[in-house]
Amino acid sequence: MNSIEFCAGGQALGLEQAGFRHEALVEIEPDFARTLTLNRPHWDVRAADMATFDGRPFKGTELFTAGLPCPPFSVAGKQLGENDERNLFPAALRLMGEIQPKAVMIENVCATLRAAGHIN
Repeated sequence: MNSIEFCAGGQALGLEQAGFRHEALVEIEPDFARTLTLNRPHWDVRAADMATFDGRPFKGTELFTAGLPCPPFSVAGKQLGENDERNLFPAALRLMGEIQPKAVMIENVCATLRAAGHIN
């Protein structure tokens, strides 16, 4: 099974241990990307912004995963939701459309679903 991960980090290690082969790991912070590369030189780590990343070359990758920033929705934050510049859900939805994975795994906080109107 293969995967692509955005806001890459600890999830990638667990997925590797579960048998997934990473097609790419995308992380906007260059230092974080370098750390991933130092620890897993065989991974295709890309220091890039998922908001402008082109997912089309990865069409058909089986698992789309992301550790999206939680401050736009966290009860510990200002809960600006879609008005927060750190809200990457629109980018994630666009990329899912481009990649068309079989499955999606997004790390989130409970307030994300509340903000989307899915729970009270």
